[in-house]
Amino acid sequence: MLRGLDHVVIAVRDLAEARGRYARLLGRDAGWRGRHPGLGTANALFDLGGVGLELLAADGGGPGASLVARSLESRGEGLLALAFATDAAAAASAALRARGVRAGDPRPGSGEDPESGAVRRWRTVDLPLSATRGLPLFAIEREASAVTVASGRSGAEAARSEAQPSEVGDALSEAIGLDHVVVTSADLEASRAVYADRLGLRLALDRRFEDRGLRMLFFRVGGVTLEVVGRLGQNPDAAAPDAFGGLAYRVGDADAARARVAAAGFEVSPVRDGARPGTRVCSVRGGTCGVPTLLIEVPA
Repeated sequence: MLRGLDHVVIAVRDLAEARGRYARLLGRDAGWRGRHPGLGTANALFDLGGVGLELLAADGGGPGASLVARSLESRGEGLLALAFATDAAAAASAALRARGVRAGDPRPGSGEDPESGAVRRWRTVDLPLSATRGLPLFAIEREASAVTVASGRSGAEAARSEAQPSEVGDALSEAIGLDHVVVTSADLEASRAVYADRLGLRLALDRRFEDRGLRMLFFRVGGVTLEVVGRLGQNPDAAAPDAFGGLAYRVGDADAARARVAAAGFEVSPVRDGARPGTRVCSVRGGTCGVPTLLIEVPA
């Protein structure tokens, strides 16, 4: 049904500025820059080991522009949505309904690059907020030929030319993948039901960190971990919606990544041992469009 995490969406005010920030943070430029004419939004998309990081801004009027504006007004810049990958939108919608989720019918969508004429097409299955504890989640089926180009270049040529890393990164210091996404919950059992029972994600680990006062549920979806975090000893509050916590990016060398990101003007913590055995991490403080950010070196 859901084979992986397709992309995460970050709502931003100024797309050009945010794209520059994230190019410096990740060590590579966006692989796609386009518009959604029917939605009134524009985006920049970074490829992180097959998972996309989408910066989304209002661009005119439309339902997408209204969604971004409401999010910016209520919460400021930050994580807006998670999109799960599926190979068959209609089948995914039916399977979700069978699990008690009132999923929408597949809805066609497209994005275009005004400069090259490249077009991406997909089908989206929307999930009601009542079934996701208030977080915008949806499933997306990409067309087999994800990019078509109206100009003389082929889709493959356009994708190659757009996906080149920028000069600010290198193999050890740049972000090579999205490691995990953090969600905070005031009712972990209710959140477990969302991701395990309704969405069918695999619960890989349920762990208590007594010294930190936390209980964490680790769901694996494709090559990414979804961490759902709650406080130990807290009375469950089923009415309180879940919230996005932050993102962690895999890097080849935490020290090299920290040095590069600090040189790019970000405030970065010293490198320390991570909670996961064998990992080394550092926190990026500010400049990430409201998204708490971790760089993590994971042993081979």
